[in-house]
Amino acid sequence: MIPKESRQEVALQRFVAARPAMQEEISQLSAKEQQQQIQWAFEDEAEEQGVEPWDLALQLIAESPEELAAMRLEVHREVAEALGLGWEEYCSFNDIEP
Repeated sequence: MIPKESRQEVALQRFVAARPAMQEEISQLSAKEQQQQIQWAFEDEAEEQGVEPWDLALQLIAESPEELAAMRLEVHREVAEALGLGWEEYCSFNDIEP
């Protein structure tokens, strides 16, 4: 499993690697502008798919459906903790099977 701190970076790398036309289109931009364009395209793709950007990132880096499910639960647990909600309460609010 990819470490949490590297997940977004790896997801963006995989996202842009799968889009050679985009790579060519932004190749003349500065590195900072390229990163910005990639981030915006990534967020647009997530919106088109009807998912949050963090979920699209997990989909791009997961090695299996089981790993994807585990990483999603991990993120939800972190959110529940940050909100100060108990896990069961959070799950009922968000229609999640604990």
